[in-house]
Amino acid sequence: MSVVPAEVLPGSALSVAEDAVDAAELGPRARLWPSLAAMYRAQLSRARVARIPLLFVATVQSVGIMVMMRGVVDGGGEARSIVAGASVLVVAFVGLNLLAQYFGQLRAGGGLDHYATLPVSPAAVVLGVAGAYASFTVPGTVVTAVVGCVLFGLPMAHLWVLVAVIPLAGAALAGLGAALGLLAPRPELATLLGQLGMSAALLLGVLPADRLPTVVQYARDLLPSTYGVEAFARSFGAHPDWAFVVGDLAVCAGVGVASLAVATWAYRRAAVR
Repeated sequence: MSVVPAEVLPGSALSVAEDAVDAAELGPRARLWPSLAAMYRAQLSRARVARIPLLFVATVQSVGIMVMMRGVVDGGGEARSIVAGASVLVVAFVGLNLLAQYFGQLRAGGGLDHYATLPVSPAAVVLGVAGAYASFTVPGTVVTAVVGCVLFGLPMAHLWVLVAVIPLAGAALAGLGAALGLLAPRPELATLLGQLGMSAALLLGVLPADRLPTVVQYARDLLPSTYGVEAFARSFGAHPDWAFVVGDLAVCAGVGVASLAVATWAYRRAAVR
């Protein structure tokens, strides 16, 4: 008497399960912009609750640096560099330092597994988080710029340049911070790298370039935030050369695209491990 295997009997549980698997179709992957918008809103809501004290610290730190430098510099081109550098330093503190810590802890704690289960692309995750952190810096950056103008007697007519400086410098610094956090093997190292990056933004961005040694000036040119600082500093002139301002912003935008691309690659690399 021959026995027919259960797996080929019509109506068996295994046969029904196989038919269901064959018939089931995966849902479509979410499109980039809707998923990016969802990630942005979620991260902005989270940052609004958890990061307000740190934003306050970043703003007070930048204002304190300007007050200290006011005792050394009276005005002129050096004052413009100090105010521009201190303003962008708020972006560096949040976008570079905090984002490096966030992604470092996310990787160490297995949080990337949660994002990997969502039907969103790695680019949407990185861009959404980076955009939320960059947006979170707007109030502190504006307050720092206004206080700096009052301290050094600089004109406020062209503060609207911050509308371009904040997102472009924020994208460049946030992309760098995300890449550092995702590539660091341990969260402690991610925190250290974020702190070092912010220190570089402080020393190379706030101090006037012509007072730095030649070798350090070359290092300053490699810092993503430098071009945002230069664009903002040029806007304080009586007759700004807008061609140079646009050129600096274009370089900052290019660096931002490159750094976010590296961060997206680092996210893919970390998510599959």
